[in-house]
Amino acid sequence: MVGKDLMLRIQAREGTKRVEISPNETAKRLFEKIKSAFSYNSYAFNLHKDRQKLEPIASNSKTVGSLGLKHGDLIYLSAVEGMVLTPETPSSSSSSGIDVYGSADEKPGPSSAINNSSSSTNISLRKGSKPVVGEDEVDQRLSAQDGLIHRPKDPNMCRHGDKGRCVFCLPLEPYDENYLREHNIKHLSFHSYIKKLTAGDKAKFTSLEDISARIKEGCTTHPPWPRGICSKCQPSAVTLNRQVYRHVDNVMFENPHIVERFLSYWRASGHQRMGFLFGSYEEHTDVPLGIRARVAAIYEPPQETNRDFIRFLEHDEKAKVVEEIASMFGLRCVGWVFTDLIPEDTKKGTVRHLRGIHSYFVSAQECITAAYFQTLHPNPCRLSSSGTFGSKFATVLITGDEKNQVQMVGYQVSNQCMSLVKDKCLVPTKDAPELGYIKESSEKQYVPDVFYKQKDEYGNEVTRMARPLPVEYLLVDVPVSTPIEPQFSFVVPAGKKPFPVENRLLDDQIQDFTALATYLNQFPVGTPFLTIASDFHFLVYISNMDVYPLKDYIAPLVDAIRTNNIDAANDWAASDHWLTVKSLVEASTVTASTSAGAHSVGVGSGSSGSPMVVPQSTWTCSHCTYINDGSAQHCEMCSLPRG
Repeated sequence: MVGKDLMLRIQAREGTKRVEISPNETAKRLFEKIKSAFSYNSYAFNLHKDRQKLEPIASNSKTVGSLGLKHGDLIYLSAVEGMVLTPETPSSSSSSGIDVYGSADEKPGPSSAINNSSSSTNISLRKGSKPVVGEDEVDQRLSAQDGLIHRPKDPNMCRHGDKGRCVFCLPLEPYDENYLREHNIKHLSFHSYIKKLTAGDKAKFTSLEDISARIKEGCTTHPPWPRGICSKCQPSAVTLNRQVYRHVDNVMFENPHIVERFLSYWRASGHQRMGFLFGSYEEHTDVPLGIRARVAAIYEPPQETNRDFIRFLEHDEKAKVVEEIASMFGLRCVGWVFTDLIPEDTKKGTVRHLRGIHSYFVSAQECITAAYFQTLHPNPCRLSSSGTFGSKFATVLITGDEKNQVQMVGYQVSNQCMSLVKDKCLVPTKDAPELGYIKESSEKQYVPDVFYKQKDEYGNEVTRMARPLPVEYLLVDVPVSTPIEPQFSFVVPAGKKPFPVENRLLDDQIQDFTALATYLNQFPVGTPFLTIASDFHFLVYISNMDVYPLKDYIAPLVDAIRTNNIDAANDWAASDHWLTVKSLVEASTVTASTSAGAHSVGVGSGSSGSPMVVPQSTWTCSHCTYINDGSAQHCEMCSLPRG
């Protein structure tokens, strides 16, 4: 066999691969070929000739032939102790559309969803260690607090001095059940839950792990599913529990104007609407160690809507710009909001009461969509071996209450629901919106048994198979509020029509250059530019407009708005970039006025008066060379005025 290539079989966790190599080549070359065959990101592996993997093959051997390997030999590969072998190039998942109220056949995953743009990184860990996780700033602050609930001295029960303490005035733990019950706090905050888990000597044994409903990969004792499965790779049966904690304890809109602006689309068209909430996380003092999502703006992605239907469109060209501008303000996507409003009496302004204990709170399709969005926005957690646990992403539903008034209600789905959706086990039912269904195993996927507990007609707690599954079992309530004193990250000019919101296909709410000119012309001369530009939707448009995008020059203006610096905003308005846009706006206004005067017909005009101006059949835009209809006064392609 000397001089002929050897075919060696390499058995690893990922499977068995073949490698051809000459006996005269070095052992180092053998390691290189194996690394390339499995696409590993490092050489942190050993090779063994025996199945027990007792004696590794030395990589410093001179040649392959000196190792005693023969044609067709089976070599066993194992990772170096404490190291994790991962592929060099992480796979990317594609996304498609979903309808909130529509069919269950479509897979959740709109690319317009604002998600974590950072790519996943490979982390090598020592055995038994946890990853170094960069937790959110609010999590770091709350982790450093003890969370104790201090109580004043009770004048009736305390019999000690001012510096003493007794059972009636000792500080309470943040997870004290009596305190939570007295203050009507339904769920523990996440950090209170952690304090409860780590109390006493249990801290070093605490680990938070998500459930898994997938077959473990790399089992080499049998063929892959559906031809084989064993107890090592088979996922365990899942028993669902009601989640006693929540990652976000309150969703607060800075001012009612944010919600009213979002609802203006429904009021104008009668169609439902959804949007992504942009804001920040802060401490919520009403709940021990609580977290509040503060919403400053709502971005509405491309979508198809009608009275009973919302469908997310697949591509959103503005998503990246929206993320960049939001990050400049220190904002991030903290949730999503959608409407389910049917008018009852338009004169009284009432809506139908559709959701409640008599029907359902959240449909199975909406629950699955919320779980999908939460998996896109995982919560960094130092107590999890994967580095993430749960999500702070919240769901806000706008619907009618028992008094037929518009109300906002908030939810999150449990971590168990997130895992079931991530592993593609949970689907909605066709006829009952309040019920989900755990899929049955098929040739393509093994699905473990999923159970939940409920009380029967005799008050006994019984275990039932989750086919079907009441989705309210998976929900966690999150209060929604607005502050008594409105707060404004973006100025709302009094008496002025706000700039149109993106992706709205209504005649008076379309974002184009004409809408920009109309918005700017309503402000009198001398108005501070900070007042004009302090609008999230305005900033998104001028950063991404077709005529003259200002994305590369917007940072100083954003910084001026964020710091409320009037002089810096005026200086930016005097820059060449904005003066160019301003000139185009002025030209658009003058052309529109001239055209309106030329085409106006007064008394005596027509057959007996002055001849009317007859437009040309077509005209060519001097900016983009698009050929327009003769009656149009603005280019249909670039929206610039006819020149």
